[in-house]
Amino acid sequence: MRFPTTAALCLGTATVLVLVACSNGSTRAADPTSSGSGSGRQEGRTAPAARPLSSAALAKRLLDEGDLGEGYTRKAEQPSQHDDVMVSGCPALSDLGGDAAAGGSLDFPRRAKVSFTYASGTGSELSEELYSGTAAELSSGVGRIFEAMTSCSSYQVLVGSTPITVTTRHVPAPQLGDERWSQLLTLTVAEHGDVVKQTAVRVGTVVVVLSGLPALVDAHVRRAVGKARLTG
Repeated sequence: MRFPTTAALCLGTATVLVLVACSNGSTRAADPTSSGSGSGRQEGRTAPAARPLSSAALAKRLLDEGDLGEGYTRKAEQPSQHDDVMVSGCPALSDLGGDAAAGGSLDFPRRAKVSFTYASGTGSELSEELYSGTAAELSSGVGRIFEAMTSCSSYQVLVGSTPITVTTRHVPAPQLGDERWSQLLTLTVAEHGDVVKQTAVRVGTVVVVLSGLPALVDAHVRRAVGKARLTG
């Protein structure tokens, strides 16, 4: 498994959940997957949608180059990979069990994903994932993973034969949506470390997860949440 700049942004998108994306390929709008990662939850406004959205509907609410502005290029979907994934050094993650650590017990059938590179050649990337389910399912599933991840300041992930050291730190989440989580992860592979920010926001029956360079996540999370909240 290759780890380009931004230490496999694939790992940055909610490490436990995105470990699946790394091992099984990038998510498609029609396939089942997991979601989320980060820190604290708060209550806020209630999103209008009462029922989960289809994957096709979610795909229409993803950010695009027009939303992001000049300098962004959409990344092609990565080919499937099937590396084994193991997590060590974090009892809370281990307690979730192998299926959860690989995303199996937290699959949300309705999902869509897109990734962008900013200012080609700099290695700055931004990834967005949308998941839909009932509010209770999303709150429980995302919250459980967030709490497990942030319970350990440092742990190790073994993807195939590649060891990755992950350190986490809670950061304030934006005051958006019904629930929100945010954290910084430093992913170190062969002495090369990259910082990835993960911010997740639930708006009713949709969870938005942005991952990537912290400045890019901060710049676009409000727009992402706004598009996810759209009706019709």
